[in-house]
Amino acid sequence: MQQPSEQVPALLDGPAVDISDAHELLLGYLEWYRKALIRKLAGLSDDQLRTPVEPLSWSPLGLVQHLSWVERRWLRWGFAAENVVPYPPGGDAKEWTVAADTSAAEVMAAYQAEVTAADSLTAAAALSDKARLGGRFKTPAQAPSLGRILFHLLQEYARHVGHLDVARELIDGETGE
Repeated sequence: MQQPSEQVPALLDGPAVDISDAHELLLGYLEWYRKALIRKLAGLSDDQLRTPVEPLSWSPLGLVQHLSWVERRWLRWGFAAENVVPYPPGGDAKEWTVAADTSAAEVMAAYQAEVTAADSLTAAAALSDKARLGGRFKTPAQAPSLGRILFHLLQEYARHVGHLDVARELIDGETGE
């Protein structure tokens, strides 16, 4: 018999095991990966957040900044065709490099703002809804469904949260779950 103080580990990460609706699953896993990103940053000093990790050549905070742009490109510019700047001036180098005069709090707030905007776009949309034309996608043949976009975001987060595990181990020996 299990004692009250014993904790049973979850069998699966992400949404509850009884969720089978594809929309709920995709959004639930996306939320789980977003939270995993934040969990894996916990305990790092400002210097550790900002210093590029060798041999990766990016910082944990730079990864967060990159994911802000990813969220913006795929959901606001892509799915909703909002008139937003999809890439920072200066390209990839600027996307992954946090300016010295930008605080960690500012990077995290910008990330959270993109997540909030993305959540508002995806909550009421159906997975079969096609991306609007005019932003990232110019023709109906180019426009993916929301389900396709969310699947892409999940693989993006899965890769980068795994990368952050490696970076964290190189920084302070902390290993991922």
